[in-house]
Amino acid sequence: LQGVEKLTYKVQRALTGRTALAREFSKADISSDFKANGTLNPRDPDYEALRDGGFADYRLVIDGLVEEPLSLSLADLRAQPARTQITRHDCVEGWSSIGEWSGARLAPLLERARLKPNARFIVFHCADTLDGAARDNLNGRYYESIDLDDAFHEQTILAYDMNGAPLPVKHGAPIRLRVERQLGYKHAKYVMRIEAVESFDQIGLGKG
Repeated sequence: LQGVEKLTYKVQRALTGRTALAREFSKADISSDFKANGTLNPRDPDYEALRDGGFADYRLVIDGLVEEPLSLSLADLRAQPARTQITRHDCVEGWSSIGEWSGARLAPLLERARLKPNARFIVFHCADTLDGAARDNLNGRYYESIDLDDAFHEQTILAYDMNGAPLPVKHGAPIRLRVERQLGYKHAKYVMRIEAVESFDQIGLGKG
């Protein structure tokens, strides 16, 4: 199964290309009710304190295999090169919704942090808990990972606004990953830390 998975991944990359864009829509296409699923309000005490303070003390950490680790406030993120896009969120549960997202592009942030030559993947550590994962080596925290093709893609952003307003808590405030060429579960909510890694040996019991 692992061998077939690697083959499927290579074929997918060959067919779509590194720079192919996900379809974008018009404001008229935005869904009137964009479904929120998964965690809707993390019960982590540190997150609750940030939420109750309007995320004024929030800091996004970018570290791991980088030359210059970063710690960025929401104001810092809003000052970074940004992108707004209207895209369709396709969930593995079988539903889709269209929303408008605005946020800092991930690529310039990684360029600023200066990835080390052996960095191959980007891991997003979140404030919410992954059900049934308390025994893994991330203490049950939800996380996601993407390769550098997706990390540096034009449509990969750290969204802080949704449909023209600050991102709601149920949709991942203060920051949600939007990696538009992937299915919905890859769009991690409540992102607290971004880590550059060489492999998944120390991530999710080695499964990445």
